[in-house]
Amino acid sequence: MHDDIIHTLTDWIEGNLDKTLSIDEVAAKSGYSKWHLQRMFRTVTKQTLGNYIRERRLTLAAEALRQTQRPVFDIAMQYGYDSQQTFSRVFRRQFSQTPTAYRHMMRRQSLIRPSGYRFDCSDFATHPCASVVDKTVTPACS
Repeated sequence: MHDDIIHTLTDWIEGNLDKTLSIDEVAAKSGYSKWHLQRMFRTVTKQTLGNYIRERRLTLAAEALRQTQRPVFDIAMQYGYDSQQTFSRVFRRQFSQTPTAYRHMMRRQSLIRPSGYRFDCSDFATHPCASVVDKTVTPACS
């Protein structure tokens, strides 16, 4: 029963990570007291509600750092941080490096590709820069 409640609630949280979410607001959405919700959430997920929200936001922020050229400040604001310094401190605690260092590392990794690497077409067949040959996808724009 608690699993279903927490699953439904995490689905709602996922859809609202770009908004300001307080534990009080999440508790109100759930219909449970803040204390009871946090206890139930920790029992089911083995982490606190606050940590779950923070980790999910940081994961989405890391994805934005990898996939866009947007300024770190803009990404920090999008995911609910009131300053770039606060975002950088929390990001470093989670990923052991600053957002800028993370972005540079991910760029370097994306430039390095082992020779003879073959892609599974089930994952990349629809990529616009790929051509399918003998059920193997070969990047066409490298």
